[in-house]
Amino acid sequence: MNDKKQVVCVVGLGYVGLPLAVAFGRTKHPTYGYDIALDKVNALKNNQDLNRELTEEELKGTQVHYSHDPDVIDLANIIIAAVPTPIDDENKPDLTPVESASRLIGKHMKKGVIVVYESTVYPGLTEEICIPILEEESGFKFGVDFEIGYSPERINPGDKEHTLETIKKIVAGSTPETLRILSGLYGEVVKAGIHEAPSIKVAEAAKVIENVQRDLNIALVNELSLIFKKLGINTIDVLKAAETKWNFHGYRPGLVGGHCIGVDPYYLTYKAQQVGYDPQVILAGRRINDGMAKCVVDYLTEGLNKNGCPLEGSKILILGITFKENVADMRNSKAKDIIKILKEKRMEVFAYDPLIERSVIEKGFGVTPLENLDGSEAFDGMILFSPHAKLIDQMENILKLGKNPMVMMDVKAKLEEELKENSNVLYQTL
Repeated sequence: MNDKKQVVCVVGLGYVGLPLAVAFGRTKHPTYGYDIALDKVNALKNNQDLNRELTEEELKGTQVHYSHDPDVIDLANIIIAAVPTPIDDENKPDLTPVESASRLIGKHMKKGVIVVYESTVYPGLTEEICIPILEEESGFKFGVDFEIGYSPERINPGDKEHTLETIKKIVAGSTPETLRILSGLYGEVVKAGIHEAPSIKVAEAAKVIENVQRDLNIALVNELSLIFKKLGINTIDVLKAAETKWNFHGYRPGLVGGHCIGVDPYYLTYKAQQVGYDPQVILAGRRINDGMAKCVVDYLTEGLNKNGCPLEGSKILILGITFKENVADMRNSKAKDIIKILKEKRMEVFAYDPLIERSVIEKGFGVTPLENLDGSEAFDGMILFSPHAKLIDQMENILKLGKNPMVMMDVKAKLEEELKENSNVLYQTL
C-alpha cells in the first residue's frame, strides 16, 4: 500500500467517528464519512453536528465527503469502524452494531484494505467475531486479501481539553507492516503520539481496563459515601482532606452512566466467565454503582419526610437528564433509573434540561418536560442530576420554583456552598 495514496472511510459518525473523520479530512488523504442515519448525514453536509460536540467552524475547516450511501466504503483502502458496543438487559455484550458494521464493510471492501476497529470490546473479539464476518461477506481471505487493525477510542464527550489530537493513541495491527501503516496514518492527526501495542488482543484489553479502573474507583468513593452518611460525616470534606496527599486519587461519588464506564466492565467479565474465571472485584464495583440511583431517591425521600411532605403525589423536578453534565447524550443515563423509582413511589415527576428538546424528554424518559421557568409549577423536591453550566446559570430562577421548604438532592455537590446554609432548602448530596 502506497502511504501517499491512502483513502480513508470512517463508518459511524457519532461521538467517536465524527472527530476522527474531521481530523483525517484535514490531511492529504481523501476522507469519507458514512452513517446509517440520514438526518445526521444531512446535518453534517450543512456543517451541523447533532451531538453538539463539534462547532460549525470546525466542520467547515475539513474536507470530508459525508454519505448515507455505503458504496463510499468501496472507495477506501483504510476503513475505520467506529460503532457503539452496548450491553443488553442482562448486562451481556450486545454485538449487533459491530457485527452489522462488519457485514456492511465486508460487502463493500476491496482487496488490499485494512479494516480498523475503534469500538471497545473484550480481548479477542476483533479476531474471533469480526474477521470471520468480513471473510464471509467479502469472499476474501484474511492475511491474504485484507488485514486488520485495532485502535481504541479515547473520546470523552464534553471534554474540550482531552481530545483526539491531545490523547496518546494505542494502535495495533495484524502484521508489522499493517502496524507501521496505521501508526503513520494516526500519527498525522494525533499530536500526542502513538503507542504501538504488540497485538490486537493487548490493545483490546488495554482499552477495556481503562474504564474498569475508573468504574472501580467511583465504586470505592460511592461506598465510602454510604459509610460516611451513616457516620454523619460530609464525604466531600473527607475527600478534600485526603486529596492533600500527593498520591491520593481524586474521585467523587456519583451515578455511572453513558456508553463507556458503566458498560465496558461487562465486556471483560463476560469474557472472563467464558474462559472459566468468575470476576469478583469488578462485578462488586458494578453492583455498588448500579445501586446508587436508589440511594439518590432514598436521600430525597428522607428529606421529604423531614419536611412533612407525603411521598405520594409529591412533585419532583429532575434537573439535567443526560448521562453527564454539558453533554447532550442520553445513552444509559441513570436518570431513567431514578425516574422509575420515583414513579414506583407514586411521585409526580417533571424534568428540565436545556440541552434536550422537550419532546425527546417526554418520549425518552416518560416524564413531563418543564415548559419554562415561569413558576407555573411548585415543586416539593428537586434532583440536580446533570449539572450543566446552562442549568447552574439559571439556578436562581430554578430555586424559585421550589416550595418552602423544599428538598434539593444535589448528586454531585455542585451547589453545596450556595445552599447548605439556605433555610428554605433542605440540602442533600451523596
